[in-house]
Amino acid sequence: MANLELTTTRRLLLGGIAVGALSVGLASCSDEKAPNALANASDSAKDGVDPVTTAATSSTEIPKSDRDVDMADVLKPGPLPEMTMGDENAPVKIVEYMSMTCPHCAHFHETTLEPIKTKYIDTGKVYFVIREFPFDPAATAAFMLARCAPEGQQLPFISMFMKQQRAWAAPSDGDVRGAMLQLSKLAGFTQESFEACLTNQKLAADVTAIRDRGAKDFGVNATPTFFINGKTYSGDMSVESMSALIDSML
Repeated sequence: MANLELTTTRRLLLGGIAVGALSVGLASCSDEKAPNALANASDSAKDGVDPVTTAATSSTEIPKSDRDVDMADVLKPGPLPEMTMGDENAPVKIVEYMSMTCPHCAHFHETTLEPIKTKYIDTGKVYFVIREFPFDPAATAAFMLARCAPEGQQLPFISMFMKQQRAWAAPSDGDVRGAMLQLSKLAGFTQESFEACLTNQKLAADVTAIRDRGAKDFGVNATPTFFINGKTYSGDMSVESMSALIDSML
């Protein structure tokens, strides 16, 4: 599998894959739709209302888990350093498996993660881990580039790519490689460092290994998938829903 991933990623680098990256992600993402309440939360934020605080005082139903999981096992690191936010001793621990070409993942990262970070991660209540679960070569390549970003810039790189997902994963001219290169240059990559990253065989194998471990050991088959204090939740989650869930565990 690793060799196949590397070969396909090289084809992406060389322009062999022009279109279709995002459509693959759409087919592979969780089919759950983001609740309408999420749009309301975004509107409230624009009006100066804290959607997280609002959620804490609302009657939002706590999401039901898919199944239990050994959280200690989930938290064991894989072949690459963990990409984390917050205090590892926080009472609530969240591990998210995501794909860079998954629209549901992009929606979560654009609308939910930042309010959750401000309210829970930055205040020591939540420890958050992001892990790779690429469904297609473009997602694998994007994760590799994130790993090649300067120390401490991996998560900002992922955030940038998620906010610009359609621009690079489904560009109007079909040039996925070119779109990825131009966006990567904003993060300090050169043509040479871009190509060196995407032809790093060990990195490609390690990213694939993280995905395969998630699927084999923890049953991940859709993105985003969240492991939260020993419970499994699949699909995009609104600010209100994740807030209610975290509050129930504090």
